[in-house]
Amino acid sequence: MNDDIDIHWIGDSDRFWYRRECRNGKEFVRINPDKDTRTPAFDHEQLAEAIARETEVLYDQWSLPFDEFEYTDDESAILFSVQETQYKCDLSTYTCETVPQKEEHPGESPDGRWVAFVENHNLYVRDTVNREVIQLTADGEEQYGYATPFSSPVDMVEQSTQDIDHSIEVKWSPDSNRLVTYRLDQRSARRFALVQSSPDDQMRPRHYTYTYPLPGENGLPLAEPVVFDVKRRSRVELNVDPIPVLYFGGEPLFDWYGDGERLHYVRRSRGFGSAKFFKVDATTGSSRMLIEEESDTLVDPRMSHARIVNDGEEILWTSEQSGWHHIYLIDGKTGDEKRQITDGEWVVRDIKHVDETNRQIYFTASGREANRDPYLRHLYRVNFDGSNFTLLTPELADHTVTISPSGDFVIDTHSRVDTPPSTVLRRSASGDIIRELEKAEVGQLRSTGWMPPESFEVAAADGETDIYGVMWRPSDFDPTKQYPVIEHIYTGPHNYFVPKGFDAYRSNAQSIAELGFVVVMVDGRGTGRRSKAFRDCSYKNLSRDGIEDHKATLRQLAAEHSYMDLSRVGIYGHSAGGYDSARALLQHPNFYDVAVSSSGNHDHRLDKASWNEMWMDYPVDDQYREQSNVTIADQLEGELLLIHGELDQNVHPAATLRFANALMEANKDFDMLIIPNQHHGLDDHPYFIRARWDYFVKHLYNTDPPKEFDISTYR
Repeated sequence: MNDDIDIHWIGDSDRFWYRRECRNGKEFVRINPDKDTRTPAFDHEQLAEAIARETEVLYDQWSLPFDEFEYTDDESAILFSVQETQYKCDLSTYTCETVPQKEEHPGESPDGRWVAFVENHNLYVRDTVNREVIQLTADGEEQYGYATPFSSPVDMVEQSTQDIDHSIEVKWSPDSNRLVTYRLDQRSARRFALVQSSPDDQMRPRHYTYTYPLPGENGLPLAEPVVFDVKRRSRVELNVDPIPVLYFGGEPLFDWYGDGERLHYVRRSRGFGSAKFFKVDATTGSSRMLIEEESDTLVDPRMSHARIVNDGEEILWTSEQSGWHHIYLIDGKTGDEKRQITDGEWVVRDIKHVDETNRQIYFTASGREANRDPYLRHLYRVNFDGSNFTLLTPELADHTVTISPSGDFVIDTHSRVDTPPSTVLRRSASGDIIRELEKAEVGQLRSTGWMPPESFEVAAADGETDIYGVMWRPSDFDPTKQYPVIEHIYTGPHNYFVPKGFDAYRSNAQSIAELGFVVVMVDGRGTGRRSKAFRDCSYKNLSRDGIEDHKATLRQLAAEHSYMDLSRVGIYGHSAGGYDSARALLQHPNFYDVAVSSSGNHDHRLDKASWNEMWMDYPVDDQYREQSNVTIADQLEGELLLIHGELDQNVHPAATLRFANALMEANKDFDMLIIPNQHHGLDDHPYFIRARWDYFVKHLYNTDPPKEFDISTYR
């Protein structure tokens, strides 16, 4: 309980409330950091009685029928909803009344005066004062409309139509006078189709077509940015080249300067070999490049960000140009580098708060503290000139932090895979703990016999590089026994994937371990959040030359732990991990015996352009063919189960079916499961979970699993 609390700030103040779990239910707590007070957010008993009077349903103070609320009327009342009815309760009298639900308008201007909306592919705004509607465009058309992203099939399936209601894509200036958006040209874009075999409301299958760019393709969706001045009824075309859109939600991200007169955005080349920061004049549309970064591999979009400070006089730019991700101070007028603010063989993770008055930056980073797992995050503060570098969260743990609106306080939840979370309130100036807010209660978990997973450090296959992972064992673990070993694999270069916090106990690896396995996961070379060189091992090399680091890990662990039986080794993974697990079995049948591959992108030529061009480069070359699982399907030995959701919007089912076709042409034995009505994520699907369990039990224990086991009784 209380391993992850959700903070709700009260207005613009540093005061906040959160919901905590109790043995007998839940309660809402209010914290005033300035006064160091902790009080109930309201009188729970009186509120329960008031709600009962309104709804004629009895509630007690520990089971209030909502999880969120909002203070209103200078915090003298609260708003909350019960079964889609919104109530307002006066906290002095505890009388409640129904009130209309507050309307949410995605296209609403900051001052509330205007609401932007799209109709028949054209952009309009409505004046909320006099209800006047202003048509801003008249040339929008099908596949070439305004302020509308290209559609995800997830939304199509949810709405049972291809003609879905879209969210509007506009960004208002701070003064509410202008908005920036784009016109998206999809007329030449290539499309995919999905077939929903088993819709709930009809017998006939449905099919959906949607834009889905593949690596190397021409005719991509192109976003043409445009600014509208609402008061002047004027339109300004921005002097920037149309921006290719490679995936759902990849539309251009323009941000306003504080004066509402200028915009900025970062343009990335196809293949992601360069990133360019542009400043744009919203009045004339003229643009100027201030920052350009290039790489002979890629400029990782997760490692090159801009933050405007001092109203554009300066820019905080994060970059891997030194070989490690660090913060640079850039002159906002000339684009010249003033200085590198942080430096060293460690990684800046995220800028959390900038104090422009005192010229200080609060940021998380990992790998700086000696003799610690280099992925553990800590909070630091540094001056703009690089001085006064201060560690604010020293505990040996992974820290998730939230900074208060003023920047004066920090809420820090920290844990490790074997250490339950503690959430504390700190002063940002010193890092000193003001009070502990919550300590997770794990007694019930431990009473089951559960043992925490174990973190480890081993050498990569080169014998020099340290790599890190986690091992799960069953609750009834007996070190004198021999256990088959199963590797959980995901090697996407965009991040690291071995858990660092206590939530590792929720991993599907634990449930598999409970069946009588030792489960291992490791972040080998080629994954993210270490040095650029560490991650670039995967550049044009997503197959990792046979994942040698992973084999080296299991061998070192087995040499240390006699209970690990490397004569019985399984491997599983999802998405890029689905590719990895099948690839491991294809390339190393003398090491891996069984693989369960779910939603795998088995051929990078058939997967989304955004991810694959980033790591496999552009244009498409021989490396795409050479690293396709389809190309080496005839090498299959061992037991392989392929699983895919029929409505996978992220990795199209054709990726698995094309691989299956190649396996059939090679006359190879394998198993396959297509799951109706499922998108990319499968982890919550009980049949998928059981199928994976069954496959490992059957082929690593040579035992028939329980027939038609009902997993729902154990969830």
